[in-house]
Amino acid sequence: MVKFLPLKQAVAENLHDGDSTAFEGFTHLIPTAAAHEAIRQGIRDLTLIRMTPDLICDQMIGMGMARKIVFSYLGNPGVGLLRRVRDAIENGFPRAIEVEEHSHAGMANAYEAGAAGLPCAVFRGYRGVSLAEVNPNIKSVTCPFTGEALAAVPAIRPDVTFIHAQKADRKGNVLVEGIIGIQKEAVLSAKRAVVTVEEVVDNFDGLHPNLTVLPSWTIAAIAVVPGGSHPSYTHGYYGRDNAAYLEWDEIAADRDRFQAWMRKNVIESGPDDFAARVEHLRKAA
Repeated sequence: MVKFLPLKQAVAENLHDGDSTAFEGFTHLIPTAAAHEAIRQGIRDLTLIRMTPDLICDQMIGMGMARKIVFSYLGNPGVGLLRRVRDAIENGFPRAIEVEEHSHAGMANAYEAGAAGLPCAVFRGYRGVSLAEVNPNIKSVTCPFTGEALAAVPAIRPDVTFIHAQKADRKGNVLVEGIIGIQKEAVLSAKRAVVTVEEVVDNFDGLHPNLTVLPSWTIAAIAVVPGGSHPSYTHGYYGRDNAAYLEWDEIAADRDRFQAWMRKNVIESGPDDFAARVEHLRKAA
Protein backbone atom coordinates (compact mmCIF):
# COMPACT_ATOMS: atom_id res chain seq x y z
CA MET A 1 0.00 0.00 0.00
CA VAL A 2 1.34 3.43 -0.93
CA LYS A 3 2.64 5.59 1.90
CA PHE A 4 2.66 9.37 2.16
CA LEU A 5 6.05 10.13 3.68
CA PRO A 6 8.53 12.96 4.14
CA LEU A 7 11.08 12.80 1.34
CA LYS A 8 13.92 11.84 3.68
CA GLN A 9 12.01 8.80 4.92
CA ALA A 10 10.75 7.86 1.45
CA VAL A 11 14.31 7.71 0.13
CA ALA A 12 15.72 5.94 3.19
CA GLU A 13 13.08 3.21 3.05
CA ASN A 14 13.33 2.54 -0.68
CA LEU A 15 16.87 3.26 -1.93
CA HIS A 16 19.81 1.24 -0.66
CA ASP A 17 23.52 0.84 -1.39
CA GLY A 18 24.06 -1.26 -4.51
CA ASP A 19 20.57 -0.74 -5.96
CA SER A 20 19.79 -0.18 -9.61
CA THR A 21 17.73 2.99 -9.74
CA ALA A 22 16.00 5.03 -12.42
CA PHE A 23 15.55 8.80 -12.05
CA GLU A 24 13.29 9.57 -15.01
CA GLY A 25 11.70 12.68 -16.44
CA PHE A 26 12.03 14.18 -19.90
CA THR A 27 12.63 17.94 -20.16
CA HIS A 28 10.29 18.57 -17.25
CA LEU A 29 9.31 16.60 -14.14
CA ILE A 30 12.95 15.67 -13.47
CA PRO A 31 13.09 14.33 -9.86
CA THR A 32 15.78 16.73 -8.64
CA ALA A 33 14.68 16.83 -5.01
CA ALA A 34 14.75 13.04 -4.76
CA ALA A 35 18.24 12.91 -6.28
CA HIS A 36 19.47 15.54 -3.82
CA GLU A 37 18.05 13.59 -0.90
CA ALA A 38 19.87 10.46 -2.10
CA ILE A 39 23.07 12.51 -2.20
CA ARG A 40 22.49 13.79 1.34
CA GLN A 41 22.03 10.23 2.57
CA GLY A 42 25.36 9.17 1.07
CA ILE A 43 24.01 6.15 -0.79
CA ARG A 44 26.73 4.33 -2.75
CA ASP A 45 27.45 1.84 -5.53
CA LEU A 46 24.31 2.62 -7.51
CA THR A 47 23.54 1.63 -11.07
CA LEU A 48 22.00 4.86 -12.38
CA ILE A 49 19.46 4.41 -15.18
CA ARG A 50 18.20 7.39 -17.14
CA MET A 51 17.45 7.91 -20.81
CA THR A 52 18.77 11.46 -20.79
CA PRO A 53 21.21 11.97 -17.89
CA ASP A 54 21.64 15.65 -17.16
CA LEU A 55 22.38 17.72 -14.07
CA ILE A 56 21.15 15.27 -11.42
CA CYS A 57 23.29 12.46 -12.81
CA ASP A 58 26.26 14.80 -13.12
CA GLN A 59 25.81 15.64 -9.43
CA MET A 60 25.32 12.06 -8.25
CA ILE A 61 28.27 10.75 -10.24
CA GLY A 62 30.40 13.70 -9.17
CA MET A 63 29.66 12.79 -5.54
CA GLY A 64 30.88 9.24 -6.12
CA MET A 65 27.49 7.55 -5.76
CA ALA A 66 27.48 5.47 -8.94
CA ARG A 67 29.40 2.39 -10.03
CA LYS A 68 27.59 2.21 -13.39
CA ILE A 69 25.41 4.33 -15.65
CA VAL A 70 22.88 3.02 -18.20
CA PHE A 71 21.77 5.72 -20.64
CA SER A 72 20.97 6.79 -24.20
CA TYR A 73 22.14 10.42 -24.10
CA LEU A 74 24.52 12.38 -21.87
CA GLY A 75 24.54 16.15 -21.71
CA ASN A 76 23.58 19.45 -20.15
CA PRO A 77 20.56 20.18 -22.38
CA GLY A 78 21.04 23.25 -24.52
CA VAL A 79 24.46 23.93 -23.00
CA GLY A 80 26.98 21.14 -23.55
CA LEU A 81 28.61 18.19 -21.86
CA LEU A 82 28.36 16.82 -18.32
CA ARG A 83 31.73 17.65 -16.86
CA ARG A 84 31.54 15.50 -13.73
CA VAL A 85 30.45 12.45 -15.74
CA ARG A 86 33.26 13.04 -18.20
CA ASP A 87 35.79 13.33 -15.37
CA ALA A 88 34.60 10.01 -13.95
CA ILE A 89 34.75 8.23 -17.33
CA GLU A 90 38.04 9.69 -18.52
CA ASN A 91 39.94 10.09 -15.24
CA GLY A 92 38.18 7.85 -12.73
CA PHE A 93 37.42 10.85 -10.49
CA PRO A 94 36.01 10.61 -7.89
CA ARG A 95 35.72 6.95 -8.91
CA ALA A 96 35.68 4.98 -12.13
CA ILE A 97 32.25 4.08 -13.49
CA GLU A 98 31.03 1.42 -15.88
CA VAL A 99 29.18 2.71 -18.95
CA GLU A 100 26.32 1.01 -20.81
CA GLU A 101 25.14 3.13 -23.74
CA HIS A 102 21.98 2.53 -25.76
CA SER A 103 19.87 4.36 -28.31
CA HIS A 104 16.67 6.08 -27.19
CA ALA A 105 14.70 3.33 -28.94
CA GLY A 106 16.70 0.66 -27.12
CA MET A 107 16.07 2.22 -23.71
CA ALA A 108 12.38 2.86 -24.36
CA ASN A 109 11.82 -0.70 -25.52
CA ALA A 110 13.80 -2.07 -22.56
CA TYR A 111 11.60 -0.13 -20.13
CA GLU A 112 8.46 -1.38 -21.88
CA ALA A 113 9.72 -4.96 -21.66
CA GLY A 114 10.39 -4.50 -17.95
CA ALA A 115 6.91 -3.06 -17.43
CA ALA A 116 5.43 -6.08 -19.22
CA GLY A 117 7.43 -8.56 -17.14
CA LEU A 118 9.41 -9.77 -20.16
CA PRO A 119 13.11 -10.76 -20.00
CA CYS A 120 14.14 -8.70 -23.02
CA ALA A 121 12.99 -6.29 -25.69
CA VAL A 122 13.05 -7.20 -29.38
CA PHE A 123 12.79 -4.44 -31.97
CA ARG A 124 14.17 -3.06 -35.21
CA GLY A 125 17.19 -0.99 -34.33
CA TYR A 126 20.96 -0.51 -34.19
CA ARG A 127 21.27 -1.13 -37.93
CA GLY A 128 24.33 0.49 -39.43
CA VAL A 129 25.71 1.67 -36.08
CA SER A 130 28.55 0.39 -33.91
CA LEU A 131 27.06 0.52 -30.40
CA ALA A 132 26.95 -3.28 -30.25
CA GLU A 133 30.75 -3.28 -30.50
CA VAL A 134 31.04 -1.49 -27.13
CA ASN A 135 27.87 -2.76 -25.44
CA PRO A 136 27.67 -6.55 -25.06
CA ASN A 137 24.03 -6.25 -23.93
CA ILE A 138 23.00 -5.46 -27.50
CA LYS A 139 22.30 -8.76 -29.24
CA SER A 140 20.84 -9.90 -32.54
CA VAL A 141 18.02 -12.44 -32.83
CA THR A 142 16.22 -13.94 -35.78
CA CYS A 143 12.46 -13.64 -36.02
CA PRO A 144 11.06 -17.21 -36.04
CA PHE A 145 8.24 -16.13 -38.38
CA THR A 146 9.95 -13.94 -40.98
CA GLY A 147 13.64 -14.70 -40.61
CA GLU A 148 14.36 -11.00 -40.13
CA ALA A 149 17.37 -10.05 -38.01
CA LEU A 150 16.23 -7.96 -35.04
CA ALA A 151 17.92 -6.25 -32.13
CA ALA A 152 17.45 -7.47 -28.55
CA VAL A 153 18.37 -5.84 -25.24
CA PRO A 154 17.72 -6.94 -21.63
CA ALA A 155 14.58 -5.59 -19.99
CA ILE A 156 15.14 -2.73 -17.56
CA ARG A 157 13.89 -3.69 -14.10
CA PRO A 158 15.13 -1.12 -11.56
CA ASP A 159 15.09 -1.86 -7.87
CA VAL A 160 13.53 1.57 -7.46
CA THR A 161 12.32 4.31 -9.79
CA PHE A 162 11.99 7.97 -8.84
CA ILE A 163 9.79 10.39 -10.77
CA HIS A 164 8.25 13.81 -10.14
CA ALA A 165 4.59 14.54 -10.94
CA GLN A 166 2.02 17.27 -10.60
CA LYS A 167 -0.53 15.77 -8.22
CA ALA A 168 -1.49 12.87 -6.03
CA ASP A 169 -4.96 12.28 -4.70
CA ARG A 170 -5.59 11.23 -1.12
CA LYS A 171 -5.87 7.57 -2.16
CA GLY A 172 -2.33 7.63 -3.53
CA ASN A 173 -3.05 7.78 -7.25
CA VAL A 174 -0.63 10.03 -9.17
CA LEU A 175 -1.38 12.35 -12.10
CA VAL A 176 1.28 13.22 -14.70
CA GLU A 177 0.52 15.91 -17.32
CA GLY A 178 2.49 17.38 -20.19
CA ILE A 179 5.38 15.54 -21.81
CA ILE A 180 5.03 12.08 -20.28
CA GLY A 181 8.32 10.66 -21.53
CA ILE A 182 9.09 7.21 -20.14
CA GLN A 183 7.86 7.89 -16.56
CA LYS A 184 4.94 5.46 -16.72
CA GLU A 185 7.04 2.54 -17.97
CA ALA A 186 9.83 3.37 -15.53
CA VAL A 187 7.37 3.08 -12.64
CA LEU A 188 5.70 -0.10 -13.90
CA SER A 189 9.05 -1.81 -14.54
CA ALA A 190 10.44 -1.15 -11.05
CA LYS A 191 10.21 -3.23 -7.90
CA ARG A 192 9.47 -0.02 -5.99
CA ALA A 193 8.52 3.48 -7.10
CA VAL A 194 8.82 6.77 -5.21
CA VAL A 195 7.01 9.85 -6.52
CA THR A 196 7.49 13.44 -5.47
CA VAL A 197 4.51 15.68 -6.24
CA GLU A 198 3.70 19.36 -6.19
CA GLU A 199 0.51 18.88 -4.18
CA VAL A 200 -2.13 16.47 -2.88
CA VAL A 201 -5.73 17.05 -4.00
CA ASP A 202 -9.08 15.46 -3.22
CA ASN A 203 -9.66 14.36 -6.83
CA PHE A 204 -8.47 14.88 -10.40
CA ASP A 205 -11.39 16.93 -11.71
CA GLY A 206 -10.86 19.33 -14.60
CA LEU A 207 -8.05 17.37 -16.25
CA HIS A 208 -6.27 17.94 -19.52
CA PRO A 209 -6.52 15.22 -22.19
CA ASN A 210 -2.75 14.55 -22.32
CA LEU A 211 -2.19 12.87 -18.99
CA THR A 212 -1.34 9.62 -17.27
CA VAL A 213 -2.73 8.44 -13.96
CA LEU A 214 -0.55 5.95 -12.12
CA PRO A 215 -2.70 3.88 -9.74
CA SER A 216 -1.72 3.76 -6.10
CA TRP A 217 -0.83 0.06 -6.19
CA THR A 218 2.10 0.81 -8.54
CA ILE A 219 3.74 3.20 -6.06
CA ALA A 220 5.57 2.55 -2.79
CA ALA A 221 5.80 6.12 -1.45
CA ILE A 222 4.68 9.65 -2.24
CA ALA A 223 6.41 12.75 -0.90
CA VAL A 224 4.98 16.25 -1.30
CA VAL A 225 7.84 18.48 -2.47
CA PRO A 226 6.71 21.74 -4.12
CA GLY A 227 9.30 22.71 -6.71
CA GLY A 228 10.78 19.22 -6.62
CA SER A 229 11.91 19.25 -10.24
CA HIS A 230 13.77 22.59 -10.16
CA PRO A 231 15.70 23.67 -12.22
CA SER A 232 13.68 21.68 -14.74
CA TYR A 233 10.03 22.67 -14.97
CA THR A 234 6.71 21.20 -13.94
CA HIS A 235 4.00 21.79 -16.53
CA GLY A 236 1.28 23.97 -15.06
CA TYR A 237 3.32 25.06 -12.02
CA TYR A 238 6.59 26.81 -12.94
CA GLY A 239 8.99 27.27 -15.83
CA ARG A 240 12.44 25.97 -16.60
CA ASP A 241 15.29 27.85 -14.89
CA ASN A 242 17.51 28.19 -17.95
CA ALA A 243 20.08 30.28 -16.09
CA ALA A 244 20.74 27.39 -13.71
CA TYR A 245 21.73 25.11 -16.59
CA LEU A 246 24.16 27.71 -17.94
CA GLU A 247 25.59 28.30 -14.48
CA TRP A 248 26.04 24.57 -13.93
CA ASP A 249 28.48 24.32 -16.84
CA GLU A 250 30.85 26.65 -15.00
CA ILE A 251 30.28 25.10 -11.58
CA ALA A 252 30.93 21.54 -12.75
CA ALA A 253 34.07 22.49 -14.69
CA ASP A 254 36.14 22.77 -11.50
CA ARG A 255 36.32 19.96 -8.94
CA ASP A 256 36.72 22.24 -5.93
CA ARG A 257 33.96 24.62 -7.01
CA PHE A 258 31.69 21.65 -7.63
CA GLN A 259 32.31 20.24 -4.15
CA ALA A 260 31.72 23.62 -2.52
CA TRP A 261 28.46 24.13 -4.44
CA MET A 262 27.20 20.67 -3.52
CA ARG A 263 27.97 21.20 0.17
CA LYS A 264 26.13 24.53 0.25
CA ASN A 265 23.18 23.78 -2.02
CA VAL A 266 22.56 20.06 -1.45
CA ILE A 267 24.31 18.57 1.59
CA GLU A 268 23.48 21.49 3.89
CA SER A 269 20.15 22.21 2.20
CA GLY A 270 16.85 20.33 2.25
CA PRO A 271 13.51 19.71 0.47
CA ASP A 272 11.93 22.86 1.92
CA ASP A 273 14.35 24.99 -0.07
CA PHE A 274 12.69 23.88 -3.30
CA ALA A 275 9.49 25.66 -2.27
CA ALA A 276 11.41 28.91 -1.83
CA ARG A 277 13.01 28.50 -5.27
CA VAL A 278 9.64 27.95 -6.91
CA GLU A 279 8.16 31.02 -5.23
CA HIS A 280 11.07 33.03 -6.61
CA LEU A 281 10.43 31.68 -10.12
CA ARG A 282 6.71 32.49 -9.90
CA LYS A 283 7.42 36.08 -8.87
CA ALA A 284 9.94 36.46 -11.68
CA ALA A 285 7.55 35.04 -14.31
